[in-house]
Amino acid sequence: MDHSSHVPLTPAELTDEILVGAPVYDHDDNKLGTIDHVHHSAASMRVVIDVGGFLGIGSKRVQLALDQLDMMRDQSGQVHGVTAWTKDQLKDLPEHHD
Repeated sequence: MDHSSHVPLTPAELTDEILVGAPVYDHDDNKLGTIDHVHHSAASMRVVIDVGGFLGIGSKRVQLALDQLDMMRDQSGQVHGVTAWTKDQLKDLPEHHD
């Protein structure tokens, strides 16, 4: 997928309603997981991503700073994120527990 024509989300669009459920891809367009939920703080916004597994079975939730993702919309309006992280790197992160 060529992301060069996709439109980056504005800061006003970085809301739970828009981000939750968005797929996250690596730079080779491999799907890494989906955004499960968002943590807001004064210092930064963080997202929790379900990584791996199938239909939620065997997945692991990990947390990343939102600035480690490029969040954008494709031509059809679908929101997704792209990151430099690989699936193996994400799986090596500690599991996130609320």
